[in-house]
Amino acid sequence: MKFGMDTAVHGLSLIRSMWESRTEKSQQTESVTMKLENKLDVPVYDLSLIRGMWETRVNKHKKRQRKEQERLAKSALQRVNQQWQYRIACRKMKSSEMTELQHYLERSSLREVTIEPYLEPTEGQTTEPVDSTVLEVEEKRFIFELNGDKWTEVPASLFEMTHLREWHISRTKIIKIPEFIAMFQDMRVLDIPKNCIDKLPPEIGKLTKLRELNVSYNRLSDIPPELGDCENLERLELTSNLNLMELPFELSNLKKLVHLDLAENKFIGIPICVLRMSSLQWLDFSNNKLKDLPQDIDRLEELTTLFIHKNKLTYLPMSMANMTTLTTIVTTGDDLVSMPSKLVDNPAMKFIRLFENPVGEETAELENKGDAEQTGPDHSEKEFLQTYINSLKERETAPTYATKVSLSCVL
Repeated sequence: MKFGMDTAVHGLSLIRSMWESRTEKSQQTESVTMKLENKLDVPVYDLSLIRGMWETRVNKHKKRQRKEQERLAKSALQRVNQQWQYRIACRKMKSSEMTELQHYLERSSLREVTIEPYLEPTEGQTTEPVDSTVLEVEEKRFIFELNGDKWTEVPASLFEMTHLREWHISRTKIIKIPEFIAMFQDMRVLDIPKNCIDKLPPEIGKLTKLRELNVSYNRLSDIPPELGDCENLERLELTSNLNLMELPFELSNLKKLVHLDLAENKFIGIPICVLRMSSLQWLDFSNNKLKDLPQDIDRLEELTTLFIHKNKLTYLPMSMANMTTLTTIVTTGDDLVSMPSKLVDNPAMKFIRLFENPVGEETAELENKGDAEQTGPDHSEKEFLQTYINSLKERETAPTYATKVSLSCVL
């Protein structure tokens, strides 16, 4: 009887321990489930809030990029990168182009040449003159020269020579001036005549130190308005571009321009911007299609020399008598029937009237045929007139018999 009771008590204890074990496991399972549910409890926001957060992050990223770009622009990394780009460009060049570039670098290298600064001599010391060859080499260091019809484009290696102050490019087949010309902030002279250039890049307006621009005997049909930003320009030559017939009004800003040559083009009138170039002294509108001159041409108060021959002018405006600085006028006398008497009778005025020579026209055409492609049909005539005008200017006043001149010559 006792043995049976012990067995029953033992069985109950086993059942209770098993129940407690299951209960504990169940509690642990519920705890894990609750934790998983808490982890998976992700909040859901409105899409507009998410977009706002994203745009804020994008704006902050852009600000960091701008700051980084400004930092790189001020650091030396950009110059180092330019040097590497220069080396890469040299490796891509042809052997002939590399030879030309090497020749230029050897000519303009100054690594072994130093110029001592001038110091005032102290007592007992004498000054030695600076070698002129050293000064000449120093000047050539800033000059780039290129000619020959084998060139069809500006060498890419020029991109790394932003220290240059003068370009002299002539008699090539170059059609386009590269946009990287804007990097040449020290440019003073851009001499590019007798090429095949059909358009000037707008970036030329970045050359604020430019003083001379010669694009004569090319194929320009228009001038970029940005050229008016070259406020220090003193000399502009656009001779014989054939299709050029207008100038942008923005060129009125060229207040320091002294010399303007627009000969051998297709202008039917003097542009308004020319009349606003207040410092203009030399103006050449010869061999165009002018039928008359503007009545307010006397706004050019500094003008001394005016070339208007080989046009279709029949009279000169009376306002020209008010131009007190004007000392030389060259016109065509065949059609000119009316002019201010004050200009003709002034003994200090070199008033030159040119008459056509029908007999010599064929001879002139044959003589200029060989050079017409590069220099234009009236190149020899311009040289003759300039020589003649210079000889007249050497005299203080024109003699009485030279006040009115008629020339019969082969033009």
